[in-house]
Amino acid sequence: MKYDVVVVGAGPAGSTAARYAALNGAKVLLIEEHASIGSPVGCTGLLSTRAVTECELKPSDEFVFNSVRGAAVYAPDGQCLPIDGRQTRAYVVSRKNFDRTLAVMAIEEGAELSLRTRAVELEKANPEISNGNSQVKLRVLRKGRPETISTSVVIGADGVKSRIASYAGLEKPARILPGIQIEAPYASDDSDFVELFPGSFAPGFFAWTVPVDEKVSRIGLALEPGLAWKKGQEENSSLAYLEKFLRSNSHVKARYSGSMLDFIVGGIPIGSQEKTVTDGVILAGDAAGQTKPTSGGGVYTGAFAAKIAGKVAAEAALEGDTSAKRLSEYDQVWRKSLGRELEIGMKIHDYMGKLEDRQLNDLISSLNTPSILNTITEYGDMDHPSILMRKLMFSGNSLRLMKAFGTFLRTLF
Repeated sequence: MKYDVVVVGAGPAGSTAARYAALNGAKVLLIEEHASIGSPVGCTGLLSTRAVTECELKPSDEFVFNSVRGAAVYAPDGQCLPIDGRQTRAYVVSRKNFDRTLAVMAIEEGAELSLRTRAVELEKANPEISNGNSQVKLRVLRKGRPETISTSVVIGADGVKSRIASYAGLEKPARILPGIQIEAPYASDDSDFVELFPGSFAPGFFAWTVPVDEKVSRIGLALEPGLAWKKGQEENSSLAYLEKFLRSNSHVKARYSGSMLDFIVGGIPIGSQEKTVTDGVILAGDAAGQTKPTSGGGVYTGAFAAKIAGKVAAEAALEGDTSAKRLSEYDQVWRKSLGRELEIGMKIHDYMGKLEDRQLNDLISSLNTPSILNTITEYGDMDHPSILMRKLMFSGNSLRLMKAFGTFLRTLF
C-alpha cells in the first residue's frame, strides 16, 4: 500500500486537501477514523458565504437548512445592537451532508477513501539519507486490524487533537476553547438573524443562538478556560455555563422551550503553531490552528490552506523532495494570505474577552448609532474583521470609538 499523499481526517480541510493533491497528479488516500463522514458533528454549522465558495460549492438544499443575513448582538444589560447585512451573509448547514459532499468531490478527482481507519503511529526516514525524500510509514488500524501505509507526504487534517501533529513532533495550537451546543425548540424573533451574547455568560468568548428555522435553533457557547474556570467556582464546566445561560438570560429563557434535540461538545483551536510542516508532514485546518479567533469558524480558512497543502504535497511527492525545506512553501504561502488576519483576530479576541459586563454595555451602546451601523453593514465581514476595524478607525466616528475602545484600535495595525 503505497501512496504519494495520505490525508488523515475527512472533514472539510482533509477532503479539500485530498482533492487538490489528486488534481495535481498525486496518488491519494484519504482516511477517516469514524464509520461515516461528518459524524460526530463538532461545529455550529454556520458557514459564511465565502466559506461555501472557497470549498467550490454552490448553496444547495442538500446541505443548507437556512440562510442568515445579520446578527443581533445582546449586551449583558439586554440592549440590542442590530446588524443587518441586507443580503445573505451565511448559511446554516447540515455538517454531515456538507462534509460528505466535499468527500465525494475528492473521490471524483481520484482520491481513495478509507473509513474506520485510525492513524496510530508515524515513522519517517531520514531525509538526509534519502536525498530529501522523507518516506513515511503510517501505521493504522483499519476496521480494528493493523496495517502499514507507505507514503511520501502525510497531511494531518485530523482536528483539534491532531495525532499527526503529536507523532510528527509538531506543536499544537496555542489555545483550545471548550465549546458546547444543543439543538432545541426556540422561537426566534427573526430566523434571518443569529443572536450573539458576549459577557459573563461565556467568559472570554460569547454565547449564541443560530436559527435552523423559525422553531428550532442551535444554542451554545465557548469559553476561555483561564477566564472562566476559577478555583472555588461552582460553575466550573461548559455545561454549567450553558445551563446558567439558558435559565438566566431573560431573552433566551422566554424563547427556549426547555428540551433539546441534539447535544455536542468540542474544542475551538486558536493561535497557529510557529511551524505547520516538518519532513514529510503538513498540518491543515484545525490541526494547524487555522481558526478565526473572533468567531471560532474554521471552514473558510481551513479550506483555503488545504488547497495549498494538497498542491504543495503533490508537487513535492512527485519531485521526490518532501523535506521540511521543500514543504515550507505551504507554510509561507498560507501565512502570507491568512497570517496577518489571524493575528489581528487574536488581538481582537483577547481584548474583547477581557472586558467586564459594564464595559461591554458601554461599548455596545457606543456602537449603536445609525452611522456606525451603516459602516458595519457595508464593511462587516465574518472572515476578515480587520477590514471593518480599519474603516471604523478612519471614519467620522473615530473619536467616539476611541473613547469606547481606548487605545486598542491604535495597537491593531
